[in-house]
Amino acid sequence: MQPLLQLNNVRFHYPADDDATPEEVLKGVSLTIHRGEMVAVLGHNGSGKSTMAKMCNGILLPTEGKVLVEGMDTADEERLMDIRQKVGMVFQNPDNQIVATIVEEDVAFALENMGVPQPEMRQRVDEALKAVHMYDYREHAPHQLSGGQKQRVAIAGIIAMRPDCIVLDEPTAMLDPHGRGQVMRTIRKLNREYGITVVLITHEMDEAAQCERVVVVDHGRICMDDSPRNVFARVAEMKQIGLDVPQVTELAELLRQAGYPLDSHIITKEECVAALYDLLKGKENVGADS
Repeated sequence: MQPLLQLNNVRFHYPADDDATPEEVLKGVSLTIHRGEMVAVLGHNGSGKSTMAKMCNGILLPTEGKVLVEGMDTADEERLMDIRQKVGMVFQNPDNQIVATIVEEDVAFALENMGVPQPEMRQRVDEALKAVHMYDYREHAPHQLSGGQKQRVAIAGIIAMRPDCIVLDEPTAMLDPHGRGQVMRTIRKLNREYGITVVLITHEMDEAAQCERVVVVDHGRICMDDSPRNVFARVAEMKQIGLDVPQVTELAELLRQAGYPLDSHIITKEECVAALYDLLKGKENVGADS
């Protein structure tokens, strides 16, 4: 099956000032993402992860190499509209994407530009708002919504275009814990129930742990690409890169270093609680036997 998204030896640099030598942001990145995957991309500030995200639907074009969306080259201007209907982008600040004064009008904005007939537009808008649990707010003004609600409206605007893939560039960075939870539940639902491929650029390790695959970018190169369990088990390497791991993973690692036999692949609170319970229960049984 043809990959949904493919970066082939991609290099990129922003234009340099005066006679300065431009610094490469991406240095020969190759990445393949298949339909239905939910992939987290991690990296410290300046690693190139956001630049890579903008490559996925032609916002930025490679200096060298190719980016293909279902076989379409993002450098082909004639296919750019097709590409952006396949891959939608959601940015960090929802206020930068909301353009209308009424929620449902904002969700319909891109559809109007695409020339979608009115009956179909109405159906798509309603379905998109229901998918992100914002249908009851369809007649509200966006400025009256919370940050998490605004971000869900921005996601609905992308869903209404019916893309195969959504790339989210740190969509929860400006939200409180409640808003982050709302958005992450929406993202998981889109992936699991609607089959939309998700590429999530994030600084939040707990968010990355909810994905099925984690890609780590460091200094413009991919240095890890594996399941969350296998990536976060490499605690020392992650710290060396300048990244954290989920708090429960770090706790388990500290206990392991202290001599307690805990699994190095713990990434959820539930797994940590179960492991600690088994450990304490084992000690109680040893005490009872003696």
